[in-house]
Amino acid sequence: MLGGFKLRLWKKSFVSVAFASSLLLSGCVNGESPEQEIFETLEKVVGLEESFETQQEPLLELEQKEKEVYNEIINLGMKEFDQIVKLSEEGLSLVEQREAAMHTEKESIETAREQFEEVKNSIELLEDEELKKEAQSLYQLMEKRYESYMTLFNDYMAATELDKELYVLFQTEDLTLEQLQLQINKINETYEKIQESNQLFNDFTEQYNEAKFTFYKNAGLDVEYKN
Repeated sequence: MLGGFKLRLWKKSFVSVAFASSLLLSGCVNGESPEQEIFETLEKVVGLEESFETQQEPLLELEQKEKEVYNEIINLGMKEFDQIVKLSEEGLSLVEQREAAMHTEKESIETAREQFEEVKNSIELLEDEELKKEAQSLYQLMEKRYESYMTLFNDYMAATELDKELYVLFQTEDLTLEQLQLQINKINETYEKIQESNQLFNDFTEQYNEAKFTFYKNAGLDVEYKN
């Protein structure tokens, strides 16, 4: 019998990601220049990432609910084992919902990335060599952003597997504090990786937004931020 679970705080961090900014081309333009084609492609990418953005709020809500379930479990004693099992099942369900939300988020990123690849053809058509180099750097920056997201996604999914293992452990009647602490230590380590990959993704997003706006200006496109 364990009594109340006296454990180091679960340092579970919520994922909070930055998004690509949306810009509007002012005025009417006759004909399609490579610069305008690049603009249209990049802004289509922003639109395709909208479903990625809409997943953030429900994902944060699921994480908050699960945190509440976890805190309730560790404040119970083993005399209330039936209640612990019930809460653990709820925790498992919330983890599975988080996984589903992350997969939906990933699908929108992958769709946007496919659209983004089309910008390569327009970049090759740029006549100004300096502008072409700038566009190529912008392309590489976005690729790094996408790669950093995949790292974030993989880290997050690894963490959810450990979370599920934790809730299964809670349903073990002869569970020891040592077993529980070991699992929580693994979870803490994994969420520290998530924090790092989350920050990297956000940094690349901010750099990309700034570089994109600068490219538009240098390409002679009259743009403004959309509300």
